[in-house]
Amino acid sequence: MACKGKGLPQTNKENRIIFFKGVDFVLFYMLKSIMFSDSYYLCGRFLIINVITYTTMVNYKDLGLVNTREMFAKAIKGGYAIPAFNFNNMEQMQAIIKAAVETKSPVILQVSKGARQYANATLLRYMAQGAVEYAKELGCAHPEIVLHLDHGDTFETCKSCIDSGFSSVMIDGSHLPYEENVALTKKVVEYAHQFDVTVEGELGVLAGVEDEVSSDHHTYTDPEEVIDFATRTGCDSLAISIGTSHGAYKFTPEQCHIDPKTGRMVPPPLAFEVLDAVMEKLPGFPIVLHGSSSVPEEEVETINKYGGALKAAIGIPEEELRKAAKSAVCKINIDSDSRLAMTAAVRKVFAEKPAEFDPRKYLGPARDNMEKLYKHKIINVLGSDNKLAQ
Repeated sequence: MACKGKGLPQTNKENRIIFFKGVDFVLFYMLKSIMFSDSYYLCGRFLIINVITYTTMVNYKDLGLVNTREMFAKAIKGGYAIPAFNFNNMEQMQAIIKAAVETKSPVILQVSKGARQYANATLLRYMAQGAVEYAKELGCAHPEIVLHLDHGDTFETCKSCIDSGFSSVMIDGSHLPYEENVALTKKVVEYAHQFDVTVEGELGVLAGVEDEVSSDHHTYTDPEEVIDFATRTGCDSLAISIGTSHGAYKFTPEQCHIDPKTGRMVPPPLAFEVLDAVMEKLPGFPIVLHGSSSVPEEEVETINKYGGALKAAIGIPEEELRKAAKSAVCKINIDSDSRLAMTAAVRKVFAEKPAEFDPRKYLGPARDNMEKLYKHKIINVLGSDNKLAQ
């Protein structure tokens, strides 16, 4: 009796050995005791392993997703950056995909550990698959969509995401001593690369607060460490610290100066000398910027006009992000801006229509406002429009 099928997805070596031995032991004695032939034993072994493996692991390629390797190489060569938009719910995802399709841009759907817990890992997997199909329904024949874990803090979290269909993960060991960061990142890379999942590492610390990531200070990336880190870990991209920060409160008023023409606070410039030094050490290597929301003043003003209390919210000037996108910075993370756009639209509806209680009546305008923001970022800041392969 012949048995044909796909090869098994490779898992952690030690677990595979234990698993195979267990299956062999059970099947051998069970089937031999009822006088089954060796061919039945071999097919039974194959089927059980496939059933267990395929019901516990999802390959991102089966969801229609892609990893970041090829899109980063194109971005560096083309002088633009891929948008990495964080999302927590359906409206954010719809806005991201529609904006990406209408601007013909590749896109990274980014999920933090907290967002994954909020959305539910199983639902998230199907949302990502649905995002690909939604893009096709909107007329994009070959969407380039990445599902990426933002700020994974443990090997176990990264493994869980890889096993559930993520095409890219970030392991953030930047808070650890250097050697521990190297060891942790390398461990994630070794597991991820078995499934062609790309890995982002991080050197340097960003200040600010966003989800479960927080720090009250920033530490610039040391250019002298980047070659050693990239070589020893095998990571596919590197997040660096050059002065960006997480959250909507990126800088204190004391760190800023007043623009005499507008009367508005201007944050300190990004440390492009650090970026240049990193690029000199690692020519052509994909660089990532976190904490790159610009905190649009019009959204902050709308929020405050309708009952909000966002004081001294300051972001990264968009012209500095555009400058970075023209270099080896090929992925720029944006989260707070979409939160502000969503909140501004919701507050406006509640203030102007206090009797409204249909979620579609306030989440719909929020979705539209986020889509407008995403299109602006793609076209005017990141330069990734019209970059989809035809």
